[in-house]
Amino acid sequence: MTKFKLLALAAVAAAAVNTAYAEGSWSLGAAAYMENYPYRGINTKTSPVPVVGYVGKDFYFRGFSAGYYLWNDKTDKLAVTAWYNPLHMRPKDSGDHAMRRLDYRRSTMMAGLSYAHFTQYGFLRTALGGDVLGESNGVIWDLGWLYSYSAGGLTITPGIGAVWSSENQNRYYYGVSSHEAARSGMDRYKADSDWNPYVELSVNYKLDKSWSIYGMGRYIRLGDEVKDSPMVDRTWTGVLLTGVNYSF
Repeated sequence: MTKFKLLALAAVAAAAVNTAYAEGSWSLGAAAYMENYPYRGINTKTSPVPVVGYVGKDFYFRGFSAGYYLWNDKTDKLAVTAWYNPLHMRPKDSGDHAMRRLDYRRSTMMAGLSYAHFTQYGFLRTALGGDVLGESNGVIWDLGWLYSYSAGGLTITPGIGAVWSSENQNRYYYGVSSHEAARSGMDRYKADSDWNPYVELSVNYKLDKSWSIYGMGRYIRLGDEVKDSPMVDRTWTGVLLTGVNYSF
């Protein structure tokens, strides 16, 4: 998978400080998730995603991320956070013969710090985390600026940003080792660190006090270090999530 199942988001995952829920509230829901894969021979897939969340004064968990606040007020939120990074590549999922001869790239757990700063002009959202399971030994930094507009029960939040991936992160998920090159016929490839800029949009509509429907999407422009990999056959990737939520 690519960077974000949007409630892990990503990457957005630990970076986001969700403003949709009141402090002390629980939420349950279900969503449909669609992702466009960057890897050769792997098509876009759609899957169901259960959604469970809690937002408290001292800690939160949402989807595939969780955090403990070191600072939490209306203007600034700083947290120690952890999130599941779903990025992986199973060779058997690809229809490309050379790709099927590569090693498995596994998903992992990331941990680090997230921070959000709110102003009347929008809010800064950022997170820095490293692989704690030793799969890639990589580091991800997500940095974005978003603005929320509300009218009645409708809230629209556009945003722009970029995700920086370290050399280890890119080499594990997009590099081709000499052993893999010999097996597959691909060129050997060593990726360096790089930025992947993105735009995103989320829409939430409250049907009543408890029920809401929402949609969220992100378009990611792949950096040169990813695009130049022989494992990749496109210049962009993206994710889309839509679902229903019940808060109590």
